[in-house]
Amino acid sequence: MWVENLVFMHHLIFKKGIYMLLLGLSPLLFNSCNGGESAREEQTTANQESSESTELTEEEALADPMQVKGVGPIQQLTLEAAVDQQMAKEGQQIFEQMCTACHKIEERYVGPALKEVTTRRSPEWIMNMILNPEVMIKEDPIGKALLKEYLAPMANQNLTEEQARQILEYFRTLSEVDSLNHQS
Repeated sequence: MWVENLVFMHHLIFKKGIYMLLLGLSPLLFNSCNGGESAREEQTTANQESSESTELTEEEALADPMQVKGVGPIQQLTLEAAVDQQMAKEGQQIFEQMCTACHKIEERYVGPALKEVTTRRSPEWIMNMILNPEVMIKEDPIGKALLKEYLAPMANQNLTEEQARQILEYFRTLSEVDSLNHQS
């Protein structure tokens, strides 16, 4: 059976061209792209409902961004005074794999520079932006302002809460204040 499939694929590629191969594979590709959409919609609805009671006005949010938690699953987060070096190292690896196409540490790129981001945004906001960027740019006042400034929405990398927390810990090492805490 597999030999017949191999011969068929060879025929499509070399006799009919690559377009026929892509046409033959398209149902498989498109069929796998829609998984989990209803679960994501339910999560978005739950996030909207939970954020309505604590919404700040846009002026309040932009005046004191450290008080803004954002829209998403992270409502309260308490950080240790000292940076967890192992977690930060793992966060740096994730950041370098998933985020450097759009972000640089020291300078503006497609997205904002991230040096000292932990002094400009609350830990909850940072994690919610990583986990829930589509909703953040639609509903969060700071997210809306960033979209207006950078003209590019942040892509959802589908990271877990644990991965987002590791990236946050890495961001803490990029801050003068937090880096004093991790020298041990």
